[in-house]
Amino acid sequence: MAEQETEEIWTPKTELGEMVANGQVTDIREALHSGKKIMEPEIVDQLADLQEEVVLIGGTPGKGGGKRRTVSKRTARMHKSGARYNSKAMTILGNKNGVIGIGMGESDDTRAAIDDANRKAKLNLIEVPRGNGSWEDQGNNDTSIPLAVEGKSGSVTVEVKPAPRGTGLAASDEVKKILKLAGIKNAWVKSRGTTRTRENLIQATFNALKKIKKYQRSDQE
Repeated sequence: MAEQETEEIWTPKTELGEMVANGQVTDIREALHSGKKIMEPEIVDQLADLQEEVVLIGGTPGKGGGKRRTVSKRTARMHKSGARYNSKAMTILGNKNGVIGIGMGESDDTRAAIDDANRKAKLNLIEVPRGNGSWEDQGNNDTSIPLAVEGKSGSVTVEVKPAPRGTGLAASDEVKKILKLAGIKNAWVKSRGTTRTRENLIQATFNALKKIKKYQRSDQE
């Protein structure tokens, strides 16, 4: 007789988790506005349908020189029993409607490292306010951001500026990933520093987007 797979039942361990399980919180934005930190990835699983993008942080020598980008960065540590390999991965999760998170994961294989990164990204979600990219854009147009912001990580600085409809995303391919998953369709992005370090590039962009809500709150006070 074939064994039947049993579905794991989530038992909340936090107050916010209990509120979600009891139906008191039914939307991811409600959770983000609750004032309670999301400490269980299952909360996000219950409330949001997020898409995943993996950041190409690794690299291997390409044919004819150069570097071929890969989804994981592999390192080796020497032990008495021999070399032990470790993989690191970075992912971006977003609903393409103003909610994103990033995470860095680590494990002994790439798939497990990506899963670990996704789990951490779910605990690192933010809401990204959107708005008109130009005063000429009339009506309810939320395809850009309402103000210019700047973020830093390591040696990398990223500036994200509003852009009018039809501009598209003037950014590198990796930065486009985070903007698209946030639901931003028009923006100008300028970066400086060692942007080849993609972990810092994505983190700096994320830090910039986090500032939008902070600046909006300051204006309202």
